[in-house]
Amino acid sequence: MKMKKLTAALMTAIMTASMVVGCGSAAPAPAEPSPAQTEAPAAETPAAEEPAAETEAAGPVELTVTTTFAGEDSNAQNYKNAVAGWEAATGNTVSDTSATSDETFKTRIITDFETGSEPDVLFFFNGADANDFVNAGKVVSIDEIRAEFPDFASNMNDDLIAASPADGVKYAVPVNGYWEAMFVNTAVLDAAGVAMPGADYTWDQFLEDCQKIKDAGYAPIAAALGNIPHYWWEFAIFNQQTPANHLDIPGAADDATGSQWVAGLEDIKTLYEKGYFPDNTLSATDDETFAMFTDGKAAFLLDGSWKVGGIVGSCQSDPEDPSTLDADKLANFDVTYFPGKGNRKTTDMIGGLSMGYYITKKAWDDPDKRAAAVSFVSYMTSDEVVPQFAQHTASALKNAPAVDETQFNALQVKAMSMMSGVTSLTGAVQDLFNGDCRVSTFDGMPDIVVGNVSAADAVQEGIDVYLDAQ
Repeated sequence: MKMKKLTAALMTAIMTASMVVGCGSAAPAPAEPSPAQTEAPAAETPAAEEPAAETEAAGPVELTVTTTFAGEDSNAQNYKNAVAGWEAATGNTVSDTSATSDETFKTRIITDFETGSEPDVLFFFNGADANDFVNAGKVVSIDEIRAEFPDFASNMNDDLIAASPADGVKYAVPVNGYWEAMFVNTAVLDAAGVAMPGADYTWDQFLEDCQKIKDAGYAPIAAALGNIPHYWWEFAIFNQQTPANHLDIPGAADDATGSQWVAGLEDIKTLYEKGYFPDNTLSATDDETFAMFTDGKAAFLLDGSWKVGGIVGSCQSDPEDPSTLDADKLANFDVTYFPGKGNRKTTDMIGGLSMGYYITKKAWDDPDKRAAAVSFVSYMTSDEVVPQFAQHTASALKNAPAVDETQFNALQVKAMSMMSGVTSLTGAVQDLFNGDCRVSTFDGMPDIVVGNVSAADAVQEGIDVYLDAQ
């Protein structure tokens, strides 16, 4: 049976980073992807220390940079501010080609590398999604960069910088990590007579609450299973496992791990059959079901830390102006752990430092761009800039500054409180089981929940694709 796991060292580092998240007087320990300013008001990015002389380009240079800091990403405005700061400090310019993160974006990036259209600097996933361009030698390792620029990423805890699963080498310098959890519209819960879930919330309690919410005339779960089933796929499987084995890849649908995957998908099918998803869950877009949640038509939303910004933005009359925030409306939103089942504790969460800045070989081999690219990444990952992005999530800084909770909105503070109770933080197995492997269970989720395809057959199809690629 073929199986893959993250190394124990990496997972220990991720967990260690996660455990200090949200402590009121500590940095939001170790972060992903709503209107431009969706998190805390984007403070004017503090001037990072001037890049060392060795990282300064000889003259004005234009770098092409692609990130996921766009659209509703909570750090979109922070990114714009930081880019402006670097441009002002160096005289260089950035041609920004950023876009929101989804499967289309990932495909675009891979295609860009295949066609020689890759950017000079890329903020992207450091897991299996990057394997193609890592294997093709299209990005430069941190060690290779340090051979010429010794101080590169020296402010980072190397133990928290993830290595590529393709070759075990570190390429991407992280800025912020992520967590995934269950957002709650407490106004809907109140209308249905349901209490706010806590750290001991179980799957059986969740099913009971979903029925009460449905009986009260609301959709219990805001999710577009035909568009973005990712989070439910991840946690439904995690609920059959523990942090120790969640990152195993099954060798067959009927082996121990494969059977857990099948059971997880069957739990999603049960939720669908009970009518706990929106009536249009198979045809709706993620944006549409998110609007149901923020408009008070659905109770629960399973998503990532980046969604904090979208919820906050929905509570502003002007999504780009934090001063227009309706604090009373925001007070109706909270965030909690996904209901636990079996041996998974409710407080065991999905999360980690899954993205970072890559310098491409294309820029490294350009004598006019090499130093500028190093300067840009050094600026964007400096002690002064990273906290603007990490906020209530995570970072790999050696010396992260303390958090002033008065600088955060109410939902961010609630997120910090939740993270202070986390018992483990485990990476997403879908990041290892990526690309075409996921088609049968991601794109095929509608067929699974309506019974056109068995969960076992869908899982086996994905495993076959995975094994063929090994």
